[in-house]
Amino acid sequence: MGGDLAGVRLWAGELDRLQERFAHRFNRTEPRETALAYLRELIAPLERKNGWTLAEQAGHAAPDRIHRLLNRIEWDADEVLDDVRDYVVEHLGDPDAVLVVDDTGFLKKGVRSADVQRQYSGTAGRTENCQIGVFLACATSRGRTLIDRRLYLPTSWTDDRERCRRAGIGDEVAFATKVAFATKVAMAKAMVRKAIADKIPFRWVTADAAYGFSKGWRFELEQADVFHVMATTRHDTVVTRFALDHPVHDLFPGLPRQKWKRRSCGEGAHGRRIYDWARVEVRPWHREDRRHWVIARLTDRRPTPIDHILHWSTWRRRRQYQARLSYYKRRGHSP
Repeated sequence: MGGDLAGVRLWAGELDRLQERFAHRFNRTEPRETALAYLRELIAPLERKNGWTLAEQAGHAAPDRIHRLLNRIEWDADEVLDDVRDYVVEHLGDPDAVLVVDDTGFLKKGVRSADVQRQYSGTAGRTENCQIGVFLACATSRGRTLIDRRLYLPTSWTDDRERCRRAGIGDEVAFATKVAFATKVAMAKAMVRKAIADKIPFRWVTADAAYGFSKGWRFELEQADVFHVMATTRHDTVVTRFALDHPVHDLFPGLPRQKWKRRSCGEGAHGRRIYDWARVEVRPWHREDRRHWVIARLTDRRPTPIDHILHWSTWRRRRQYQARLSYYKRRGHSP
């Protein structure tokens, strides 16, 4: 974990206080102690983290106690997640927070883990044998962390009731409705709806093109008056003064050079990431106090826009956003 002894003690004390928030979810002393030990080992600087390495780090002779905690002892993971999320809101809550939706893959070698199959993994950058999780993160000026998650179950799993049962996926999860299969976009919608219903403080929702391409979700966020910045594909369409289904990639060719503004996205794996940005306002007949833009970015190495982003906010927020961009530009990076 690094840091001096005082810092380590501070971490340990705060971890104890966090554990106290959900200790009542376990009805016996042993699972409470095992849960705390499990948390400590998850943040320990171990090269590999599995049942055996975590047990050895915790001083257990075998991983049996951790396995019982995860597989046999009855406790509600969603209830614990709510406790942890309340802790996060208490310490990081901010009315200008950003909710970030994204999915990630967990590489697996076997075939019995829930959801595992050959599918595209952004972690590996290719199709691999893996699990896929859809996550919701909360980012504020004070920090960022995950606050919700869903396990993506492809139809090869939801259509096989017995396979789900063997993996510990109950019928109430996979077969609660007539249409058991849920897309990643549907999972993202459910998590953001829950955040709204539970009154999690936030201002923005953002996601990549896998989610931003969904017109239905963008419309739902508008109806809830939730500001959002969504990536989309060049094949998406928007409403303009000239067409109801105007392709976004046709908005930018011929745009005057002075409309493009050079901005940095900070440091990347290959150095500072510099792009030219431009935006075009769309949806001209929508609410007077709201604005829609399509934003495109390009690099010096590519003559056409490589990404398109849909942006919805108030006019007042737009001015604040411009001021913030100018502030960061003077310091050589973007927010």
